[in-house]
Amino acid sequence: MPIPDYQTCMLPLLRFVADGDEHTFKDAVEALATEFELTEAERGEYLPSGQQPVIDNRVGWASTYMKKAGLLSAPRRGIIKITERGRVILEKPPARLDLAYLGKFPEFIAFKKLRHKKNGDESPSEAFVPSREEDNTPHEAVEAAIDRLRSELAAEILAKMKSSSPVLFEEVVVDLLVKMGYGGSRKDAGQAIGRRGDEGIDGIIKEDRLGLDIIYIQAKRWEATVGRPEIQKFAGALDGQRARKGIFITTSDFSREAQDYVSRIEKKIILIDGAEFARLMIDYGVGVTSVVTYEVKRLDTDYFETS
Repeated sequence: MPIPDYQTCMLPLLRFVADGDEHTFKDAVEALATEFELTEAERGEYLPSGQQPVIDNRVGWASTYMKKAGLLSAPRRGIIKITERGRVILEKPPARLDLAYLGKFPEFIAFKKLRHKKNGDESPSEAFVPSREEDNTPHEAVEAAIDRLRSELAAEILAKMKSSSPVLFEEVVVDLLVKMGYGGSRKDAGQAIGRRGDEGIDGIIKEDRLGLDIIYIQAKRWEATVGRPEIQKFAGALDGQRARKGIFITTSDFSREAQDYVSRIEKKIILIDGAEFARLMIDYGVGVTSVVTYEVKRLDTDYFETS
């Protein structure tokens, strides 16, 4: 089954700690993953940032909200335990334990009031009514927003590259590869890639600063899909240079046949389509500038622990 949302995790999590013992967060995640019959792929699915597994994040926020409502306690770091209020709830459990249910407890209402006040709402209603956005954990909401901004920026970058001159496109390719650690200095890289019309190869670049190996480059500012014949032509050009490695970059995309071809040949040819090219430019800061930076922090429990 799909990974359940964090509200769906609440009741199973409360049942898991129903014995009154202290349980580690790690054991709780494992128990819920087993109960929900998650596959290995689902257990290994991460948030877009790659910082945390999705199931860990959702169980973590289910635990956090139930602590705010007084159903769980945290005796010490990484440990959860059911409270008396949590045990009472399990005597006659609701069909679904979620934010709307937690909204009946004054501690949770106070917590949500504080959150609304910090967000600029000075007078939220006494009754807590969860919004549709509450289906995602705060981390998921933040990362989803960041992902949308990245997608919009990538589309702008790609549109700019498609309308630019071939010379500018090649310059951007050089800048990106240098930022990624290839080509040694920018001066060396610029000199290396300027060899146009050399048997189907647009340029060469050092694999590292010492030049222990050479990578051959093909850069196509195209609208049409790049098919297998173009990739075969590039592979043939590599043969003519006795080369083993190449990068084919385009502003469009590659056909399935082209992708299948490079997966079966001995030479290592990396295909970078327009979408991936734009994402790499964002990741390595080429042609983009930072507008604002948000830093997400967590409580440093070690700071508050006394010996």
